[in-house]
Amino acid sequence: MSTPPAVRTATALLRAEDLVKRYPVRHGLTRRLAGHVAAVNGVSLEVRAGETLGLVGESGCGKSTLGRMLTRLIEPTSGSVCFDGRELCGLGDDALRPVRRELQMIFQDPFSSLNPRQTVRQILTAPFRYQHLPPGEPVEALLERVGLRPEHARRHPHEFSGGQAQRIGIARALALRPRLVVCDEPVSALDVSVQAQILNLLADLQDELGLAYVFIAHDLGVVRQISTRIAVMYLGTIVEIAGRDALFARPAHPYTHALLAAVPLPDPDAERNRERVVLRGDPPSPLQPPSGCPFRTRCPRADERCAAEKPVLRDLAPGHRVACHHPEETPA
Repeated sequence: MSTPPAVRTATALLRAEDLVKRYPVRHGLTRRLAGHVAAVNGVSLEVRAGETLGLVGESGCGKSTLGRMLTRLIEPTSGSVCFDGRELCGLGDDALRPVRRELQMIFQDPFSSLNPRQTVRQILTAPFRYQHLPPGEPVEALLERVGLRPEHARRHPHEFSGGQAQRIGIARALALRPRLVVCDEPVSALDVSVQAQILNLLADLQDELGLAYVFIAHDLGVVRQISTRIAVMYLGTIVEIAGRDALFARPAHPYTHALLAAVPLPDPDAERNRERVVLRGDPPSPLQPPSGCPFRTRCPRADERCAAEKPVLRDLAPGHRVACHHPEETPA
């Protein structure tokens, strides 16, 4: 469903409306079409200049697919993606080339996203060759900006640790001075201590360069540390979106409440006495999603209305929207 005019922001840098991505499922030797999987099913969101929008949810909920559609690495089945007022869907490679200077991506696995045959210098100068631009900031300066040494420019990706390789991926994303970077679980494959270093680096770069981020993760602690606003996804749809503090203090959707209840507390007494929220059943198959609300098969509040009518995102408070017929009233 398209974003109502009342919640649109004139300063939105990126706006997605009613994005859908369906993949065909084929069976047998004849590759008979058995149906379609809706990886993303009607997502609308916006990212403002200079902010970080966190995107969280279970594995398989469509977060990475959505991130790739926002950067046009994947063509949506339907819907709209506007960057700085320009529609991106349907544009060819030549028309997209200038847009990609301002819209970059950091991938989850740094080693699979870096060419093992190229040196770091070749990797960091590749964006300029693709854009037919003269070299910009010196490679040595880019490396120092992300916490690496100038002599690392002569090495190949296999000579680095996971954290160092991710820093190279960040440097490549920043080479063209983008305005928005989609971070697809950039710290999930790293050790906890290295995660903190990368998060601090991303925050410092945001302050220094005025970047906007779409930060995709399944770790709520990581998302809380870096995000300005947070969107919660379930089975290809956004079920709740709110400011970081409001979401953690007053989750309205039962699924958000269950996600937050699964995060361990550092205080042993508080952890022992906290309310336990256990979801029943398994996530439904995206090939055969339930009617009405996609979460109703696991929701303790589901009723006949939930089975018959799919909830849409509606305002609970300024900046806090939820797709639920029976939102929870959680005290601060």
